[in-house]
Amino acid sequence: MNRKLKNSELDRKTVDEFKKSQKTPLIIILDNIRSLNNIGSVFRTADAFLIKKIYLCGITATPPHKDIQKTALGATETVDWEYVENTLDLIINLQNENIKTISIEQAENAVMLHDFNPKTDQTYAVIFGNEVKGVQQEVVSTSDSVIEIPQYGSKHSLNISVSVGVVIWDLFCKFKAS
Repeated sequence: MNRKLKNSELDRKTVDEFKKSQKTPLIIILDNIRSLNNIGSVFRTADAFLIKKIYLCGITATPPHKDIQKTALGATETVDWEYVENTLDLIINLQNENIKTISIEQAENAVMLHDFNPKTDQTYAVIFGNEVKGVQQEVVSTSDSVIEIPQYGSKHSLNISVSVGVVIWDLFCKFKAS
């Protein structure tokens, strides 16, 4: 029989322990995300996989906001985040800091997620776009690379928070395996 664990048995980090822990060399960039619930979900995913930082860009709302908090469940207190108005300026600045930028998008010459192998000594900034329009074309064009999440059904997109979960889990596993 499998007994569900109680919260007290999960050995979760405190906020202070989280802040001091070694982070996964990943940064999340949210490019014009409309849904506050999606933003909160991204914070929770970032907390779960020890992401270095989240950048909130363009129209993306920032904490504190009750609808972000509702899905973030406190992750806005653990994960470092910053608001930057212009996504393109941000990725150029990150590239100048030797951070590789990756747009998650369906595009010509995109690498399928399962074929992408991150270098373990490299930090990556992964860019996720608007729920309707995706990542801005100028951002896609300026990114160091583009990764596509393979999809085999009749639909051509995933919810932004699901996309973040899929990509971050995949990259986290690849970092841990090396």
